[in-house]
Amino acid sequence: MSIHRADELGGKAAIVGIGATEFSKDSGRSELKLAVEAVHAALDDAGLVPADVDGLVTFTMDTSPEITVAQAAGIGELSFFSRIHYGGGAACATVQQAALAVAAGVADVVVCYRAFNERSGRRFGSGVQRREPSAEGAAMGWALPFGLLTPASWVAMAAQRYLHTYGLTPEAFGHVAVTDRRHAATNPAAYFHGKPITLADHAASRWIVEPLRLLDCCQETDGGQAIVVTSAERARDLAQPPAVIVAAAQGAGRGQEAMTSFYRDDLTGLPEMDVVARQLWRTSGLAPSDIDVGILYDHFTPFVLMQLEEFRFCKPGEAADFVAADALPLNTHGGQLGEAYLHGMNGIAEAVRQLRGTSVNQVAGAARTLVTAGTGVPTSGLILGADC
Repeated sequence: MSIHRADELGGKAAIVGIGATEFSKDSGRSELKLAVEAVHAALDDAGLVPADVDGLVTFTMDTSPEITVAQAAGIGELSFFSRIHYGGGAACATVQQAALAVAAGVADVVVCYRAFNERSGRRFGSGVQRREPSAEGAAMGWALPFGLLTPASWVAMAAQRYLHTYGLTPEAFGHVAVTDRRHAATNPAAYFHGKPITLADHAASRWIVEPLRLLDCCQETDGGQAIVVTSAERARDLAQPPAVIVAAAQGAGRGQEAMTSFYRDDLTGLPEMDVVARQLWRTSGLAPSDIDVGILYDHFTPFVLMQLEEFRFCKPGEAADFVAADALPLNTHGGQLGEAYLHGMNGIAEAVRQLRGTSVNQVAGAARTLVTAGTGVPTSGLILGADC
């Protein structure tokens, strides 16, 4: 059972630096090199140097270990290092881990990073090819023999049920794709810069796994992103306006599996994100109406709609109309469908830019941003706020 009280982390730490490599389909360099470039860029942004860092956090999926990144980046001794599991579900939890370390006095400056050659190297979209035996793999084994071999096929099961339950057509998903690509079109860092799409383009794109079309699925990207976290007090003396970590949470639902939770009573929602949402609202004392910008994990468009409903921005089945009406500025960097697929880390960076007032698609007066991590797996989320 998840906790039923506000936690004590909110307001004690802040994001003070963001840095990324270029986003490409063929980086031409190692994942370690990408990680180090992103870490250096984030430290430069914060006005810090490698010697200031005493903590590192990344994903279990990352191929560049903390001690190797520390050595290659010129960082000295580490008093804290950590990894988070479940792929994209780890994104916001890396920042939570960093904030916990800072708040507890275990570390002073923690860098979260994620770097991969996800297009030119290992392609996650190709699905399961070979796995070491594990309990997690055994759960997937109930679905694989029936042809559910790829992330798109796993999500399609829930997406089909969502459409059936609420009497919708696949056009409902197109509103997310169109919104993301509209923002990517004006973002010079986005792979799809200058390339907006229409609902007609979405409907004309080829099927991947019904009811998902090509434009419902995120791209594959080479690149790296890093985030620097320190105490709220120290943050105020650094180079950039701090993005205060107002609340941070992780969540796993009942009957949770990694992408194949098909034996739940209902497939039209994301219980893991409901756990996160309840804790973020509880700790922050905020409500959906207080959020100025939503950066919602968009590896597949249907799960963006379900997230909006889990966070109570709208009622079940109403999220497509909510997105179509632009009721909440959404994925203003273009998301993973439009900017880059960096397992959600680039979304955290965009949330920070919105609070700084430096986004290419700036929302006037943005003071509170919601960020979520990967769905269909145990996940995480953040509410970030301007330092008022």
